[in-house]
Amino acid sequence: MMRFLAGLILTLAMSLGATVVAGAQPARHVATELVADRQGVAPGETLHVALHQKIQKGWHTYWRNSGDSGEPTRITWDLPAGWRAGEIIWPAPRRIPVGPLMNYGYEDDVLLATPLTAPANARPGEKVTLRAQVSLLVCAEVCVPEDSTLTLDLPVTATGAAEDPRWGRAIATALAAAPRPAGLAAVFQARPAGVSLAVTGPGLKGADMAGAYFYPFDSTVIDHARPQVIERGPEGLTLTLAPGYAFQGGKTPASLAGVLAVGGHAYEIAATAGTLPPGASGLGPPPARSAGATDLGLAAAALFAFLGGLILNLMPCVFPILAMKAASLVGHGGSERTVAHRHGLAFGAGAVATFLALAGGLIALKAAGSAVGWGFQLQSPPVVAVLALLMLAVALNLSGLFELGTSLQGAGAGLASRGGLAGAFFTGALAVIVAAPCTAPFMGPALGWALTQTPVAALTVFLALGVGFALPFVLVAFAPGLLSRLPRPGPWMELFRKALAFPMYAAAAWLAWVLAQQAGAEDLARLFAGAVLVGLAAWLAGLAQRRAAAGDKALSLTLAAGLAAGLALALVVWPQNKAAELRSEPYSPARLEALRAEGRPVFVNYTAAWCVSCQVNDKVALSTHQVASAFARHKVAYLKADWTKRDATIAADLASHGRAGVPLYLVYGSGRGEGAILPSILTPDIVVKAVEAADKR
Repeated sequence: MMRFLAGLILTLAMSLGATVVAGAQPARHVATELVADRQGVAPGETLHVALHQKIQKGWHTYWRNSGDSGEPTRITWDLPAGWRAGEIIWPAPRRIPVGPLMNYGYEDDVLLATPLTAPANARPGEKVTLRAQVSLLVCAEVCVPEDSTLTLDLPVTATGAAEDPRWGRAIATALAAAPRPAGLAAVFQARPAGVSLAVTGPGLKGADMAGAYFYPFDSTVIDHARPQVIERGPEGLTLTLAPGYAFQGGKTPASLAGVLAVGGHAYEIAATAGTLPPGASGLGPPPARSAGATDLGLAAAALFAFLGGLILNLMPCVFPILAMKAASLVGHGGSERTVAHRHGLAFGAGAVATFLALAGGLIALKAAGSAVGWGFQLQSPPVVAVLALLMLAVALNLSGLFELGTSLQGAGAGLASRGGLAGAFFTGALAVIVAAPCTAPFMGPALGWALTQTPVAALTVFLALGVGFALPFVLVAFAPGLLSRLPRPGPWMELFRKALAFPMYAAAAWLAWVLAQQAGAEDLARLFAGAVLVGLAAWLAGLAQRRAAAGDKALSLTLAAGLAAGLALALVVWPQNKAAELRSEPYSPARLEALRAEGRPVFVNYTAAWCVSCQVNDKVALSTHQVASAFARHKVAYLKADWTKRDATIAADLASHGRAGVPLYLVYGSGRGEGAILPSILTPDIVVKAVEAADKR
């Protein structure tokens, strides 16, 4: 009743105003009002009226596709006779990651503009009232639905009215930045590696593709939380998307529509199902001859690849590996030129062979229909994790925690740290694996051209790239003048060697960061546990070596080191167990009372499909074997109060516990006491401890 009276008083107050007066209703987390781009409207004219949301810091509302959870803002217009309302013009959203989920929405301020058209028979001099019912969801740790009725009074003018001094420019700016079709051609194809979305057109030529992202209109077509892999091309780009429910069971949607954000701009696209255009992702025959960047020719592409390989040596991601091998060459000094020559050639052979092997694998995957690009070996989280542990092991070796032999007898882990020709060969291989994601100048056009050609032409370009990459190191090994200036071996070498460990630690940390971007906190925790095991293995191996050097038996320590290393490897590559499922019943007050009368502990989950915190808690806490075991052990009944569709009973329950939204978690003991309220953000330990405590009450 009070809310109705407040709205009535506000409407009366606005009716006394002169020109454009918006109805602003303070909300708990979002202040909303209607604002117009003009001070009036002429008969038959269209103006834009926007819903202005001023969102409380730390909270957010949602785009038309909210992502993994949430609900879009809805506006229902109640207009005078003859008026027409168009669709909301949505600004480009931003990504809002929450735990394992990815949502799309807005923070701070946002204007949702709608075109409104006055009837041709509107009478100048009269005042019209535009009314809108607004329903929105605002979320932080909890999600709160907020509804409001907003009004806006506008005079009808004989001719076009002036721009509103406060909101006219802001609305015009929002409309100019809103995603619009821009003549881009888009096609998608479901393939083994995911859904490939190729977008080409003049508007993308020269655009900065870093951070490009596709926001689909339909929430079922992609897995929002998975990364989108970007592959650049001369005419646009190709994104590899993780398929959603719409692609399950071999189904393919007829279209894939949404917003492509790239280079600081946002474009509406509508992709059709079909075959990717030639050159979009390295499939199909070579593109037709044109003046574009794709028409390099074999000689030019090979030259570009050679220059790119030379420059690649200067990339930060390559230095740690080359620095490690530089320590080996310094150890030979100028007195062992023949050995240095062999090491240089072995390094070059390892680098070139690995470039050709990676190229062959990439070409084979392309032919099989996989959407992969250069640096694809770092798109697999298990590969990234293994490389991070390898970098850590090399760093621990350089730090002196354990030693590897200086001959072929040192077979085992850390091949790149070995001495002899094998060590030089594997150093070249390891340098390529880590260097490949760094695209040096000239490499992009050359690789883009190579992957649209025949296998022979492509391998020729990759061979040139490998030669360019290996050449500086080989030349150093063969240049007598340079080698003679290298310092002689001495005690300083141990200090120098240990100093070189720190770039390797940095490389391991960088790979851990890459893994965190790909797979999230859970896989990062597994990597950290694996890193501890690698450290333990290195320490045990060093201890075994020192005992063996003293003439003592060290077989048990060596086996323990191998076991720790094996466990570390298994930890980062072994598939994770599937989430556990808790059997739940629909909540009702009567069912709650019946279960409590039986003397059973009860867990009540007040949730909703649009509640981001609810979905995160379900994935990281409730859907775990730890919680499922605790529920079974204590015979806990699980009731789910689903508020996805508003329910007066659930709303009353929330209010009785001082809550305006979900989530809310209550745990009732086997007695008749009050339920315990759990935090809004759950962990498995919180739930298990609450259940154990409830069973004792």
